[in-house]
Amino acid sequence: MCEKSLSKNNDFNELKVILVGLGVIGKGVLKVINTKNNDLFKNYGFKISVVAACDSSGATVNENGINPLSIIKTKEETGKIVNHEFGVQKSILEVIETLDADVVIEVTPTNIETGEPAKSYTLKAFETKKHVVSANKGALAVAFAELMNSAEKNNVMFRYEASVGGAMPVINLARESLAGNSIKNIKGILNGTTNYILTKMEKEGLDFNTVLKEAQELGIAETNPHQDVSGLDTAAKMVILANTLLGKNYTIKDVKLEGITKITPEALKMANKSGTTIKLIGEVSNKKLEVCPKLVPIDHPMNVKGSLNVAMFDTDLAKDVVVVGRGAGDIETSSAILSDLIYIGNSKRCNN
Repeated sequence: MCEKSLSKNNDFNELKVILVGLGVIGKGVLKVINTKNNDLFKNYGFKISVVAACDSSGATVNENGINPLSIIKTKEETGKIVNHEFGVQKSILEVIETLDADVVIEVTPTNIETGEPAKSYTLKAFETKKHVVSANKGALAVAFAELMNSAEKNNVMFRYEASVGGAMPVINLARESLAGNSIKNIKGILNGTTNYILTKMEKEGLDFNTVLKEAQELGIAETNPHQDVSGLDTAAKMVILANTLLGKNYTIKDVKLEGITKITPEALKMANKSGTTIKLIGEVSNKKLEVCPKLVPIDHPMNVKGSLNVAMFDTDLAKDVVVVGRGAGDIETSSAILSDLIYIGNSKRCNN
């Protein structure tokens, strides 16, 4: 962080954002902005101003800023994002194109097959010279090179820490704290649902379908859990890590993939007898890109329990570096989005 970013005399004191998507994560972002704005101004010299919020129901726009909690209230009371004072009849693409803002926060539902509509929203933001902070792994997993080329062409920043590991710092840790290291290998448990299921099966000797049903009832697993249990969710995240940190140009189709649906309580018991357990592990190196169940020693740092995530970097200088954290949750994921917004805000202050 440059010293200038702490100066209260700098002309820049407001980061104007357009929020696209008002699901669980979108609401979490608004709550975090509302909670942290005073601290942001005190610590960094700028606040975040939400000048628009959009979803499939419409858009609420006010160039002077909208109270984040009022957006949530309107959505919860009416089922729509539009209120009578600031509602506009514009599509999300029109809002992104026409509104004066610094950053688009993209948190629409993930589409691992086509990356849409997040891909189009992100490209439109770049084309109109807006930075993007995204939690959406779908677009990154299928169109990484296209998105990066567009961001570079338009001289804007693209930050997406929240797309891998939720609150757990993975991308920024590798790019910033491990700067100067050569990363030889990355392994991770990057899906809390599958880790919860395997932990429960191991602990209680229950079969996969029984634990999956319980996880769905608790809200830990989706109604349609295919992306999680098939390994697709983890695969998308490994593609992002490979492309970002190892300079690859992979898509999700390049991942060797196997999920957890065939794992039995008996297999877990046998693993335990040999001092190991079974985890769904994503791994990437210059020679490997795969997601599959693997044996992990009981006393290994990768043996995290419940819905926790973990990532391990094998580096030339720092050797093994392990980070553990919460891979999901509205406030947890929003903390990663906030860190990216602070990075962009600081960069703007440094350049003013």
